[in-house]
Amino acid sequence: MEFGLVVPTYRSILDAGRTAPEMVAIAVEAERLGFDSVWVGDTLARAPVDPLTLLGAFAATTERVTLGTAALLPALRDPVLSANAILSLDLLSRGRITLGVGAGFAGRSEPEFAFTRVPWERRRARLDDIVALWRHVWSGKSGPFHGEVLHYETLPEYPEPHRPGGPPVWLAAFTPGALDRAGRLYDGWLPYPPDVADYADGLAKIREAAVRPVTAALFATVLIENDPIRARERLEDYAQRNYGVPLDFVEKIQVQIAGSAAQVADRLREYQAAGAEHVLIRVATQEPAEFGEQLTKVAGALPG
Repeated sequence: MEFGLVVPTYRSILDAGRTAPEMVAIAVEAERLGFDSVWVGDTLARAPVDPLTLLGAFAATTERVTLGTAALLPALRDPVLSANAILSLDLLSRGRITLGVGAGFAGRSEPEFAFTRVPWERRRARLDDIVALWRHVWSGKSGPFHGEVLHYETLPEYPEPHRPGGPPVWLAAFTPGALDRAGRLYDGWLPYPPDVADYADGLAKIREAAVRPVTAALFATVLIENDPIRARERLEDYAQRNYGVPLDFVEKIQVQIAGSAAQVADRLREYQAAGAEHVLIRVATQEPAEFGEQLTKVAGALPG
């Protein structure tokens, strides 16, 4: 099983004192600590550093790690321009880009679509079309392209990607329809279910529908804290500061792993046994100083 680090990039992190160059330094440190990948999120609602711009900086300062989005919202960007930006990252990084993509989270993402004047309706079909369009131009085709939502009679000609066909694209979703689409249309699956059995069941459905190899990934929020009461308090604080909602709500949707280093490792092994191949670790703290301490502890706790 491989492990990646999700680098904190949102406005709340900047407000806590983290700078954009320090985000780049975190990626460099993650590579030094042995992580296999580093990832950045994407949202307009919480005003982050732009993920594609930040990945360009990561590409220039790292040598080995995979660089990815967890998860990009492609609908918020012009599909043709984003195809070019991602291809540029592929070339700059010598093929180290992997894209986790999503269609938005109901109840939270609607304002972001409104900001960019993109219809919320048919957002999943739009996402699938954008990914298909990317692959279309990355394979050397210049048009026409006709999907369910997007239609182009001609498209620009792009240079050949470093990785044939362009970067792999993972679907970040866990609905029943998403499981079928992940198997048919995507190169990987990036969910965060709190129940290991649900993860295993979802992966089995994807394997049934798969027409290509699909990487089984997982997005997990992690905190190393030996005191269970203190661990709960800190996760509660993180949920409130990151999402503005109680932990009771968040943990019904996302896997939250807190405990001693051994307990965290054991919990990750459960997902490994369920089929997870690449786990993205988000450290559950908003404090820059504490993040460094947690990063070292988490790196030491990851199962071999």
